[in-house]
Amino acid sequence: MRIDENEFFRQATLLILGSLDINKALKRCHHYLNKFMPVYSIHFSIVEPDFSAIQLISHSVLNEDIVPRAKFFLSEEAKGQYKNESAQLKTVFIINDPKMHPVALNSLDLLGKRDLSFMVMHLEIEGKRITELVLQAEGKNRYNKSHARLLSLLNQPFAIAISNNLRHREVLKLKDMQADQITYLHHELLRSSGDEIIGIEGGLKTVMEKVSQVAPLNTPVLLTGETGVGKEVVANAIHYSSKRSSGPFIKINCGAIPENLIDSELFGHEKGAFTGAFSKKRGLFELANQGTIFLDEIGELPLPAQTRFLRVLQNHEIKRVGGIVDIPVNIRIIVATNRNLEEMVISEKFRRDLFFRLNVFPIEIPPLRERREDISALIYHFLARKSKEMKVQNIPSVSSKAIEILKSYHWPGNVRELENMVERALIRHVGCHGSGALILPDLRFSGSFEIGETANQQLPVTCDNIKYRSHLFKENPCLPDHGHRIKTLDEALYEHIQSALNFAKGKITGPGGAADILAVNPNTLRGKMDKLGIPYKRKKSNGDQYQPEI
Repeated sequence: MRIDENEFFRQATLLILGSLDINKALKRCHHYLNKFMPVYSIHFSIVEPDFSAIQLISHSVLNEDIVPRAKFFLSEEAKGQYKNESAQLKTVFIINDPKMHPVALNSLDLLGKRDLSFMVMHLEIEGKRITELVLQAEGKNRYNKSHARLLSLLNQPFAIAISNNLRHREVLKLKDMQADQITYLHHELLRSSGDEIIGIEGGLKTVMEKVSQVAPLNTPVLLTGETGVGKEVVANAIHYSSKRSSGPFIKINCGAIPENLIDSELFGHEKGAFTGAFSKKRGLFELANQGTIFLDEIGELPLPAQTRFLRVLQNHEIKRVGGIVDIPVNIRIIVATNRNLEEMVISEKFRRDLFFRLNVFPIEIPPLRERREDISALIYHFLARKSKEMKVQNIPSVSSKAIEILKSYHWPGNVRELENMVERALIRHVGCHGSGALILPDLRFSGSFEIGETANQQLPVTCDNIKYRSHLFKENPCLPDHGHRIKTLDEALYEHIQSALNFAKGKITGPGGAADILAVNPNTLRGKMDKLGIPYKRKKSNGDQYQPEI
């Protein structure tokens, strides 16, 4: 039979590469090849690195009731034969009598048949042996040189198909690894903020989804959120869940470095670059090469340093102070801030182009007051952890009433404040009596009362909480006389700021604003309002609600 080799190659290639499903592609090609040569079974196989066994990757058998074994082991003689054939340049081997070939003899049990002929084609991509294609026909002496010639025409298409399949398997493996990394990431993210499950389905669910998406990439990440919400924990989790986890993880607090030293710390300096530079110094960017650098409080970075930082983002290279050579750096950049960078861009305190470079994948971490449902579990988690650290045998209980009051607190220090509160209460508990319910300390006011089973914690000074405090004074004889109680400084300050806001009709900045009336900087006033729980709002004429300040 005369065969048009070009047409044979074209049709077979379309079948081999026509599907991403290697099993489906192999089955289609099996039926096509059977028109030109005897093919009872066809399979891809790969040998173990130590030549101890051969494993089937994909197979097709005419009798679909037969399922070949997925793996068979090689005898010592078969190992030697396989090594010998692998060293030869021959692409296709014909084995018409398996009893004369140790490897073929070992593989007879795959189909449960004793009389088979084999045709084996080694497959390579870019000179690297990847696997082999094995054709089997029923009976002996079924294959000849013309069959080998036709099969050799398909070496490249088969090699590409199996290479793609192996890469796909690697992707699936990496996906499984990523799932493991996400589990680890959950642990790392919540390790300092509570039990493993706290927040995953609550306030931190969105954060977790974003972190799992970006961790495997090299994309810059901008972490935003108030102080104490756990930005550094998130940065840790991103790094240790990435491909750079084995590399360095350098952490920098931009607000803690003096402005005159920031360039030397970040970029390094050459010997003699300035007075006191007695030797060459590698900067933190250079030390983070092949790893991750985390710049906390990025909003505190001076403008000149921002310009040089932008160059690192754009060109992936740094220049030491006093140096003339550009030094390439391969780093992943994570930054964090508790400030509003967009407002800083408008006020020209932060470079616009740097902001857009960093704001590729922002992740906002919610404050504790926005995930109050986690507070109870966080308290018990911190209590268990601190008890273990302090070797407290009997973990004290916490009254439900006390926890409910804590949920009403606005937590300006977030999870960090909650953890410190629990530790402080436990230290007092152990030092005083070590039995009974935990007495939770006052969160903000020194010299004030505490939360036990009957008394309760001081609350943020809002109208509702002031009313509740009045109720506590009536119900608890241990507290000062409620009829003549002296207001705390924060209560007095709360009312004083509210009076100024009412007089200014909610306006904070500018002439006639509350800051102008109180003779303080608007930012200082906003800081006080944050602490006291006073929103930046303009009062309506009916006196009941506030509207956002314009």
